[in-house]
Amino acid sequence: MDIKVPEVGESITEAEIGEWLKKDGDYVNRDEVVLSLETDKASVEVVAEAAGVLSTKASEGDTVEIGSVIGSIDTSAEAPSGSSEDKPKEDKKENQSSGSSSNGSGKTEAPNSHQGGLAAADTDHLSPAVRKMVNEKGIDPTKIDGTGPGGRITKEDVMNFKPSTNSTDKKEAPAREPKQQKGTTERVKMTTIRRKIAERLVSAQQTAAILTTFNEVDMTALMTLRNQYKDDFEKKHGVRLGFMGFFVKATIEALKEFPAVNAQIEGTDILYNNFFNIGVAVSSPKGLVVPVLKNAEDMSLAEIEQNIKDYAIKARDGKITIDDMSGGTFTISNGGVFGSLMSTPILNPPQSGILGMHKIEKRPVVIGDEIKIRPMMYLALSYDHRMIDGKESVSFLVKIKENIEDPSRILLQV
Repeated sequence: MDIKVPEVGESITEAEIGEWLKKDGDYVNRDEVVLSLETDKASVEVVAEAAGVLSTKASEGDTVEIGSVIGSIDTSAEAPSGSSEDKPKEDKKENQSSGSSSNGSGKTEAPNSHQGGLAAADTDHLSPAVRKMVNEKGIDPTKIDGTGPGGRITKEDVMNFKPSTNSTDKKEAPAREPKQQKGTTERVKMTTIRRKIAERLVSAQQTAAILTTFNEVDMTALMTLRNQYKDDFEKKHGVRLGFMGFFVKATIEALKEFPAVNAQIEGTDILYNNFFNIGVAVSSPKGLVVPVLKNAEDMSLAEIEQNIKDYAIKARDGKITIDDMSGGTFTISNGGVFGSLMSTPILNPPQSGILGMHKIEKRPVVIGDEIKIRPMMYLALSYDHRMIDGKESVSFLVKIKENIEDPSRILLQV
């Protein structure tokens, strides 16, 4: 039975073999995952449609066309009594171990004929008077240029010898070798997802007029509200009450007031979206992915939090699909979970805006005429200046700030 590259999307014509989870010659069971494929948007797992012995016809890192045969399963083979799946890993470890031992040997220093003092052969050819002088002065006679017959060293040569450095220290210290570079360099091919991320980020900077505006938000009211209801919320809805749900809601209200931020440029036209598909940037082991909360305006706070949790699990397990990441109109990225205090997020084309959340940090701020310590967060809005003016971008960010600092505005939609 042949293993073929499955269709993973209408616009996808090829994929890259990310990893063979089962090796050539392994016995696989029906519905067992045998390899992972990587497209420009997501990772796809391929399962065995029947039990048997696996035979691979393509290697990890190969680019393969949709529908092409990349392996086969011998269904006539019987299941072995013992599994040998771990053997390649053990062999690999042994190879790594042997490689490291070959690189761990010490340096071999070049021999130094003068190490440990003057040898008798160094002074045998000298006259008694010259020999006495060099011994008294502690001079290495091999460092003196003789001017006597046949290059012999005379008493005057010894008297006139002026070493540029301390010859005694130099003769006793072994010659130092240049310090060698330690460590190794590993070359790893970029995954399809990482290459696509790089292409899109560069494209965004080259095709859009990206500007970023900043503001800061006092998180006191929101943190108080969250602390007051988080236990009841989790007990009722089965999901933790985070800050992202509030920011999604606050963003939607701001987008309703400033529709250009939710729009996109297509050729010489502007497409105004009358729906709100909010992308939420999620970190995965293979790179940043942006699953989309479709029609987030119709979701409750609990539904938003549950969907974000589900996407985070799928991203961690490499099960995010192309459909999960399609159709976004605006993106929110929370660099604060990694400790970022401030950043300038890059647009996710063809969207015209992206909101950057950051680390919550206590800072002194002026409240009325008093200085108080408040939990503050910097907000950043990167936007396409081709269609969004500075006044709109600043007002949009101020609207989000007002909604977060007074969460009742979100409920009342004011």
